[in-house]
Amino acid sequence: MKPRIVLTLLLVLLFAAFVAANWSAFLASTTLSLLFTTVQAPLGLLLLVMLGAVVALFLSYMAWWQGRVLLETRRHTKELQSQRELADKAEASRFTELQALVKSECAALKTELQQSANGLAAHVGELEDRLEAQWGAPPRR
Repeated sequence: MKPRIVLTLLLVLLFAAFVAANWSAFLASTTLSLLFTTVQAPLGLLLLVMLGAVVALFLSYMAWWQGRVLLETRRHTKELQSQRELADKAEASRFTELQALVKSECAALKTELQQSANGLAAHVGELEDRLEAQWGAPPRR
C-alpha cells in the first residue's frame, strides 16, 4: 500500500479509538445555544455528526473533482490521438510525394543516361567510319 493510504487509515483508526474511549463524554447532554433558542443535546455527538458531514462533503467534492479530471484527461487523450493521426497522415503524404519525386528523377536520369549512351555510340560509330575511310577496314578476327 502507499504510505499516504496507510497514514490515513492509521489516523482514522486512532480517531475511532478516541471516540470509543470517550463515548460517554460524547453522549453527555449540555445546554446548547442556537442564537434564538437553547436546547439540551450532546455536544460531542453533535460535533461528531458535523465532522462526519464535513468529511462526507469533502469526499464527494474530491470524487467530483477526480471525475472532472478524468473526463478532461480523456478529452485531451482523444485530441492528442487525433493530432497524432493527422501528423501520421501528413508524414505518409510527404513520403508518397518524396517517392513520386524520386521516381520521376530516376526516370529523368535514366532517360538522360540513355541519351548520353546513344550519343556516345553515335560518336564511336562516326569515329569508326572515319578510321575505315582513312585506313581501310580492319581485319576480321
